[in-house]
Amino acid sequence: MQPNFHEMTNQELIQYILAHRDELEPLRVLYDRRTPDEEATIYPSPCTPEGVPIEENIKIMEKAIRDRIAAQENR
Repeated sequence: MQPNFHEMTNQELIQYILAHRDELEPLRVLYDRRTPDEEATIYPSPCTPEGVPIEENIKIMEKAIRDRIAAQENR
């Protein structure tokens, strides 16, 4: 009997998937939980194609990370 994948947390589901790599259903459940592309935040590239850092873009991403950490701490 398989567990109810819909009741598992993402972390539990990932652990199950890693232990049962041949099963597709838990992968489908995890995939369905992802953020839809139209709701995803797309950040600018931190570097030029030549590998030169773009400071403004790096600052944007650093701020987003700090905001995300603060939001998690306030839960």
